[in-house]
Amino acid sequence: MANPVTYRPKTGEIPLDPGVYRFRDEHGRVIYVGKAKNLRSRLNSYFANPQGLLAKTRTMVFTAASVEWTVVGSELEALQLEYTWIKEFDPRFNVMFRDDKSYPYLAVTMGEKYPRVQVMRGDKKKDTRYFGPFYPAKAIRETVDTMIRVFPVRTCSAGVFKRAERTGRPCLLGYIDKCAAPCVGRITPEDHRALAHDFCDFMAGDSKKFIAGLERRMADAVAELDYESAARLRDDIAALRRVFERNTVVLSEDTDADIFAIKEDELEAAAQVFHVRGGRIRGQRGWVVEKVEDMDTPDLVEHLLQQVYGEGNSSNEQIPREVLVPVLPANGEQMLEWLRGLRGSRVDVRVPQRGDKATLMGTVEQNAADALRLHKSRRAGDITTRSAALQELQEALDLPQPLMRIECFDISHVQGTHVVASMVVVEDGLPRKSEYRKFSITGDAARDDTASMYDVIYRRFRNYLAGTAGEPRDAAAPDPEVDPVEDESSVLDHPDVAGEETPLRDTTTTISRNRFAYPPSLVVVDGGPPQVAAAARALRDLDIDDVFVIGLAKRLEEVWIQDSEFPVILPRASEGLFMLQRIRDEAHRFAITFHRQKRGKSMTASALDEIAGLGPAKRKALLKQFGSVKKIRAASLDELVAVPGVGPALAESIRSSLAAGADAVPAVNMTTGEIIDD
Repeated sequence: MANPVTYRPKTGEIPLDPGVYRFRDEHGRVIYVGKAKNLRSRLNSYFANPQGLLAKTRTMVFTAASVEWTVVGSELEALQLEYTWIKEFDPRFNVMFRDDKSYPYLAVTMGEKYPRVQVMRGDKKKDTRYFGPFYPAKAIRETVDTMIRVFPVRTCSAGVFKRAERTGRPCLLGYIDKCAAPCVGRITPEDHRALAHDFCDFMAGDSKKFIAGLERRMADAVAELDYESAARLRDDIAALRRVFERNTVVLSEDTDADIFAIKEDELEAAAQVFHVRGGRIRGQRGWVVEKVEDMDTPDLVEHLLQQVYGEGNSSNEQIPREVLVPVLPANGEQMLEWLRGLRGSRVDVRVPQRGDKATLMGTVEQNAADALRLHKSRRAGDITTRSAALQELQEALDLPQPLMRIECFDISHVQGTHVVASMVVVEDGLPRKSEYRKFSITGDAARDDTASMYDVIYRRFRNYLAGTAGEPRDAAAPDPEVDPVEDESSVLDHPDVAGEETPLRDTTTTISRNRFAYPPSLVVVDGGPPQVAAAARALRDLDIDDVFVIGLAKRLEEVWIQDSEFPVILPRASEGLFMLQRIRDEAHRFAITFHRQKRGKSMTASALDEIAGLGPAKRKALLKQFGSVKKIRAASLDELVAVPGVGPALAESIRSSLAAGADAVPAVNMTTGEIIDD
């Protein structure tokens, strides 16, 4: 760890203006972003008496190796730029409200051609509408079962849907009229999407128009003496009312508000929000945050509103007319101006003093207190165990520094074919899935496991050296599983975040966004001495001597150290060994998943592969449009030309090629055994 004295800027160099500052570690990684009305006063508070800071703040100051700042024109600009950089760099020491992902949500995948209603947990996905959370889980299943009586939106998985498309027979829900069966063409994609939109509108609170419409249809059926249809519509109306009545009216029907509450102690805080729409509670969310700085409640409220409304990707997160908070946020005027700019109209942020809203605020606060108590009971053992495991590993391996970041590599192949590798990342004992990487290995590097391991380690750390030197990232770098590695352009090269014409003034020239630009404390490879030697040789060839390499062999779970004749044997009940095993197993899982994807693609034979001028993108577009080669073969020229990228000449070539091969053996996916042409 660095001594703050070594990088403390001179007091006269720090401006008195408002701005945003960034602490970086020795590898250039941003570990903290903050804002200040007066940069000189704020930054000096970190260095005047570092030993007197809170424990986590002190750790941050001693972990950092440099500090830099950006001067802005106003406190509003500072608020906007701080949020932008927190989202971009994800600094490990910043206050980040982590979503409570223990509750199930009702989700509608509006990004798919045929939207699907399903129960989802975990991270939220793009182009998906979420409703809830529901507790207990039985409630959400009852809601779905009731709703699809009236809105028969698809609920089946992708595998069931494709099988129904191939066979031309819907699943059971299609036969009992609880699914519109788009898989067999009973409803057009447009009508099915409209059905999904109606489902979402009803769940969002716009229920009266649907119930009124069904009542009119029921009256018309009675007038025509169609009592069977009238009875069915009566049952549908009763079903919708049951769903609607589950959300109790808590405020007047014209009330749209988000009600926040926070419960905190010295180290952590829990936040809860009730989303009230039309006077009814339409959703609830919870977060837990670890405090880094000595923050009071107004600061926590400011960061909470900044994070919740900055996301803006869910129907529950649209900014309502009224935001109720336990205390007014810090920088209240700037926060209010920011929220009004996001909403495009008036927003009121206030503290309820009496009446129904204050009573409901008490209920939200009780939920926050329960969430904090539950979080602490769950985390107490987990934090202790992780700390003990990391400390045990550091002592057993005789390492000089704490194991802040561990990277594990694994190779996967079948008899030397389709060779791939995985890299998983663990920071502070927890997986960092956004920084997982996968590698494709070809040529001489694929001849055996040691050559593959050398290739992967060499490529990973070559990118690290390129990043620290400020050079472009290597084009051969692996593709990420989740967030792609973004380009290295500075955020200051983009349009002014604050929306002003005057560009922001920065004391630095570039901001590296290369996530390979910092090394791990420990590299773990799956294997014994040969794999460890290959990894160590790759590091030596790159003149890197400060990264420690070990191997975990599966046979006896012994730990092999580079240049050591004998392994380190950890006790079977060792928490350090358990952690290494979990990391190794995660790398193996990730590598196997990528290997199966590659193998499945390469083993899929199709008549489309033989058609000249038909590349991967156009093949994908054709299969997306028609679903199978058989349906493409039966399509007319006009239908083929309607596919993006397919012209008249190519359409004629497709028809003639498929007609010539109509009697050939159908293509088969060797992974699943499914016939592709059918």
